Amino acid sequence: MQPQSTNTTDTSGPTDSPDSVSNRERRSGRRLWRRDLLASVVVFLIAVPLSLGIALATGTPLQAGLVAAAAGGIVAGLLGGAPLQVSGAATGLVVVTAELVQRYGWRATCAITALAGLAQLALGAARVARAALAVSPALVHGLLAGVGVTIALGQVHVVLGGSPYSSAAANLAALPPVLTDPHPAALLVGAITLAVLVAWPRLPGRIGRGLSTVPAPVVAVTVATAAATGLVLPRVSLPPWELQALPALPEGPVLGVFAAVLTVTLVASMESLLSAVVVDRLRSERPDAPADPAALDRELIGQGAANVVSGLLGGLPIAGGALRGSANVRAGAATRNSTVLQGVWVVLCAGLLTSVLELIPLAALGALVMAAGVRMVSFAHIRHVRRQREFPMYVATLGSVVLLGVLQGLAIGLVVAGFLSLRRLAHTRITVEPRGHDHLVLVGGQLTFLAVPRLTRALAQVPTGASVVVELGGSFMDHAAYDALQSWTDTHRAQGGRVTLRGRGGQTVAEPSSSHACHPWTPWRNHHCTRPAADIGTQDAGGGRQLLGGVTAFQRHTAPLVRDELARLALEGQRPTQLFLTCADSRLVTSMITSSGPGDLFTVRNVGNLMPPPGSDGTCDSVGAAVEYAVEVLEVGTITVCGHSGCGAMQALLDAAGQGPGAQQTSLTRWLRHGGPSLARMQRIGRLGRGEVALADRPVADDAERLALVNVMQQLDHLMAHVCVARRVAEGTLQLQGMYFHVAEAQAYVLDPRSRTFKAVRPEVLDAV
Repeated sequence: MQPQSTNTTDTSGPTDSPDSVSNRERRSGRRLWRRDLLASVVVFLIAVPLSLGIALATGTPLQAGLVAAAAGGIVAGLLGGAPLQVSGAATGLVVVTAELVQRYGWRATCAITALAGLAQLALGAARVARAALAVSPALVHGLLAGVGVTIALGQVHVVLGGSPYSSAAANLAALPPVLTDPHPAALLVGAITLAVLVAWPRLPGRIGRGLSTVPAPVVAVTVATAAATGLVLPRVSLPPWELQALPALPEGPVLGVFAAVLTVTLVASMESLLSAVVVDRLRSERPDAPADPAALDRELIGQGAANVVSGLLGGLPIAGGALRGSANVRAGAATRNSTVLQGVWVVLCAGLLTSVLELIPLAALGALVMAAGVRMVSFAHIRHVRRQREFPMYVATLGSVVLLGVLQGLAIGLVVAGFLSLRRLAHTRITVEPRGHDHLVLVGGQLTFLAVPRLTRALAQVPTGASVVVELGGSFMDHAAYDALQSWTDTHRAQGGRVTLRGRGGQTVAEPSSSHACHPWTPWRNHHCTRPAADIGTQDAGGGRQLLGGVTAFQRHTAPLVRDELARLALEGQRPTQLFLTCADSRLVTSMITSSGPGDLFTVRNVGNLMPPPGSDGTCDSVGAAVEYAVEVLEVGTITVCGHSGCGAMQALLDAAGQGPGAQQTSLTRWLRHGGPSLARMQRIGRLGRGEVALADRPVADDAERLALVNVMQQLDHLMAHVCVARRVAEGTLQLQGMYFHVAEAQAYVLDPRSRTFKAVRPEVLDAV
């Protein structure tokens, strides 16, 4: 079959010249800088009033908040491992810092901040960041919620025109007389600030969506400052910018100083690491997100360096903040440049806009910080810990922090967490309920060796030959319990009984034996779970029994494992990040090659992995519609074209090249005409001897493999002919990549577009990363 000349494209030379590639890279770099610049301004507008408010709440010089914001942005931004996280004055350390200032003085508090930074540097070098995340989220959220309650109780006094006391209990006790006699002007300013904070993100309509890009804190403080014009109120007071006195070592018992350093280190580190995980999750949801996750150990080192610098310069303790980090991501930040620039803007603001900052009433800052404290008590977290049966740990930590302090609350929370863990391991309830001819064995709690005697006694109550359902209510079973249950199951079945195991949700779980050793991708001919044992070895010419057996095996073994995830996808809809265009060849199992699961890939398969360009003869609307839907509706971030070895379509193209135009036209031959440009491209390569496609670590085996490789490159060019694809690629929100899979070698190759070379994907490359 001779390819039509109208379908071919001149690709004898390189697709992109070095100059065009360089220009595209420069344009991309300028676009990223613009995004980072805009995001840095947004975060700066949030950071300045928040930093001043935190400094006010801790009773420290207001400049200390600006020093912390600048050091967090510049130092942690340059050295940290979470590029889009924005660090500054730590909300979670407000109570701790206020207590340290009262006990040791401001200069000693700065020294404690610097020592805590050194401790963080040591922890980061020891690579313990992941271990810190092993602390129960209920404990961490209880700690932060307790801090939030303490902050809110203290700042209520500021909003009402008074001054906060040294503890949450004192603030609560002194609240009734302040409520009966508030300062009218301060109360008005505080109420205006809170009203704007609540209403600004909820403005309706298109205008509201446009205005909501301006941060609510800066709007609230601006409106409150304007409303306070002419009123007599305490306002921000910033002394002339100068280097603060060097920190002084605190005087007092060494054990008390050590406890203070430990408290600042633990709270700042946990707040920063949890915030880094949240920000990294938000970043990964964007189509242009890099594949590498946040380096938590490096982030801990960056936080430590920032705290050392902040302490030496007279700043507050620093931690990463989910509020600032999420605002940075949503504002479109692409690199760590936005974080660093935010710190630069804070420095310039502190040096050049002092007179503007001194117009802000303290009641507005108090209301801003009070709102931040209230937000730290998250009802979503409360519902989550209740579902996980960790509410006692949450309540104990929250109450202890409010009544006793942060370090004491953390210690009590750890004790309660240990008690709950031991109770869960030791407390197992096992009951046997006769239900007609059947029996139900209910196991509540974890099955450990401690519960084996009770388990065997309960199972002994089941009559021989009965049908029994064992419902496992826990999530853990150790080896002793596993052996006991397996031994009883085998014995009961040998005596003619039936045993079914179920999980907490009632789903059937795998048997406690080695009867199911087949993977989901095991071929039917080697799969012992796709049909009853009596059918093994028999012939099934149509394959219908094998298909039904495979479905049965899925329902028995795989469905219980994926049911929750599929239910979530059914509720939320599909959100794949990849469009995968590959051949219909039965040997290509896309989920196996890409280690993907439900909802990950939007897959299009056809004979020869062809992508007919729009406007050509016989344009295929089916493939074009799939591409348009993936790009415009699903907004995928990557399109991959994957060819493979031994492709029948490529061999058919080579065979048809020697036939005349009188060959019989069928559906298959008409479809293969879309591969004509690939064949013509390979023939030009062979004739002109340039633009050769290659494999990085071995020669191309034959013309069929060479055509499969060239076809991948040609289909990528055809994709760029689609307007929606070209637009997204130009915007930098869509990437195209080529892949080749050698079936016999089980080896994937990825196209390097510059060298036109397919490079093998090696496991050691991923391990090195």
